[in-house]
Amino acid sequence: MKYIPFEIHTGKDNMDIDEKLLNSAIESKAQEPIFRLYGWSPACVSLGRNQDESFLDKKFLTQNGIDVVRRLTGGRALLHDNEITYSFICPTSYLEHGENVALSYRQICELLIEKFKKLDIELEFGSSKPIKTGFDYCMLISTGADLCYKNKKLIGSAQCRKNGYILQHGSILYDCDDMLLENIFKEKVDYNEITTIKKINPSISMAKIIEILSD
Repeated sequence: MKYIPFEIHTGKDNMDIDEKLLNSAIESKAQEPIFRLYGWSPACVSLGRNQDESFLDKKFLTQNGIDVVRRLTGGRALLHDNEITYSFICPTSYLEHGENVALSYRQICELLIEKFKKLDIELEFGSSKPIKTGFDYCMLISTGADLCYKNKKLIGSAQCRKNGYILQHGSILYDCDDMLLENIFKEKVDYNEITTIKKINPSISMAKIIEILSD
């Protein structure tokens, strides 16, 4: 597996890098998967590929120095701030069930499950819940592709596919600013639905998580 070490970039640069890595893998017919870790500066709202952005208060975002970018992948919006993001790129043939979207999510996410065991954090796959269409914030929506700790969503992932290759990337919540999230999405942060590393075990540093994931 090719590993690209953790770096912090703007939202636009992060999405450009993921797209370039995907296109490069396609062009070279790469068979080796790529695993990348990254952070975001400044904080950034990413929108799903086809998501309506009319809910955003652009003035509020500008005043608070928050960027906006659109992802290659689908789903709903995320605030990328105090988190670690991963991306995983591979040909569908690399996975046992690469042509099946649901099963490919699970196989890729198994890598994260094994890594988090080293931090004594036992993750499990989420169960799909009825989608409340008023939610623009992705982390408040649970699907079978999510990874949860004690039934609370910790990692949300999304995929896109192109020419027989998969790009899957996802957000690992380290900590979050409740008030900022609520101001952006106009939705209450419900910690019965989501959690963060800081809430699970505040002694685990972001550096330690990066170390475990990169091992």
